[in-house]
Amino acid sequence: MASLFDLFAVLVVLVAGFGWLNLVYLHVPSNIGLLLVGVLASVILLTLNAAFPALGLLSDVSNTLQQIDFYDVLMHGVLGFLLFAGAIHVDWPRLRKRLWPVAMLATVGVVISTFIVGFGFWGLGRLFGFDIGLTWALVFGALISPTDPVAVLGLLKSARVPQLLETEMAGESLLNDGVGVVLFTILLALALSGGENLSIPAAAGMFLAEAFGGAVIGLATGYVAFLAMRTIDEYVVEVFISLALVTATFALADWLHTSGPIAVVTAGLLIGERGPAFAMSETTQRYLFGFWELIDGILNSVLFLLIGLELIVVGVELRFGWIALSVIPLVIVARVFAIAVPFGILSFYVRFIKGSIPVLVWGGLRGGISIALALSIPYGDERPIILTATYAVVLFTVIVQGLTIKEVIRLTVPSARVPP
Repeated sequence: MASLFDLFAVLVVLVAGFGWLNLVYLHVPSNIGLLLVGVLASVILLTLNAAFPALGLLSDVSNTLQQIDFYDVLMHGVLGFLLFAGAIHVDWPRLRKRLWPVAMLATVGVVISTFIVGFGFWGLGRLFGFDIGLTWALVFGALISPTDPVAVLGLLKSARVPQLLETEMAGESLLNDGVGVVLFTILLALALSGGENLSIPAAAGMFLAEAFGGAVIGLATGYVAFLAMRTIDEYVVEVFISLALVTATFALADWLHTSGPIAVVTAGLLIGERGPAFAMSETTQRYLFGFWELIDGILNSVLFLLIGLELIVVGVELRFGWIALSVIPLVIVARVFAIAVPFGILSFYVRFIKGSIPVLVWGGLRGGISIALALSIPYGDERPIILTATYAVVLFTVIVQGLTIKEVIRLTVPSARVPP
């Protein structure tokens, strides 16, 4: 069995090699290119294994990848660092002006999408002859509804959109994954209990405790870190304080059964807004923000490559192909309502950029968080169909929507300056 260092070495070599192949031959955004190459490698291995089973190629690669717990790596490791890296770069004064739209998209929008996708998935199951329980269909709706902050923030780096629209996209993607994880946890508990032992008041209480509890923890730990940074001027120590802030905040939120993602985002927003103004010298700002930008790029690359390679081990089944393909337009329709309803409610009070709805709909990429949540579902009859549908949506949104979003922005947002 390969050691942890062996696995790390293989991943680093693959990321470097596949990243080079993308830059030299594919010429697509880095994350999408790594995903494409990872998927291509998975398909080639699966094809070779089917043609030459005696070689045992698939079993060796599969055994190596199975040593990596994708859910644990992402949800209890990588995610906290990625969310913090995204949050500290958000312009808080701009986000505060768009707080109501962002909050509505991250809460009301996720709930609307969860129920539309859930009921639609349940209906598609009956249409294609698969017996999917309604609660399990809603579990799928919850895990596929939040946009992925990793994918969306990476998208914003390559597509120049008006500042207000960029703030809405970034803010929503940072906040709605925490809401989605909480909703997924509640619905999964409901599905595992057969619809019993979880009343609506209890579910609502759990939602509020996890969401608002996470925000309170993030504010508290972020303020402690801010006070510590304000008393010194040494960028090495301040970078370590920021690392300690992420790990301690996520661990504390988990221990107190609140939302780790929301806690880390809250702490990141506080440090990103207060730190440069009151606690960091120019040298510290350059090193600390540069460090987190580098961490963001490295972890993004590893994550998207793993998404592609995980095709080998996740258990995607071709017999669910038609329902998985049918789910893609269902998720897009649900996304339309998830954006249009909050915008319709707020349109009397808030000014929106022309073309916001189509850009937010088409820019609503799904990624590693959806796959990680699907992989956390216990083994049972529902797991394979949910995994297959999840992978279909993730691959479509990242590859198809990710590669065409610039054209959508160019066609729908007159004020956008989209690079070629």
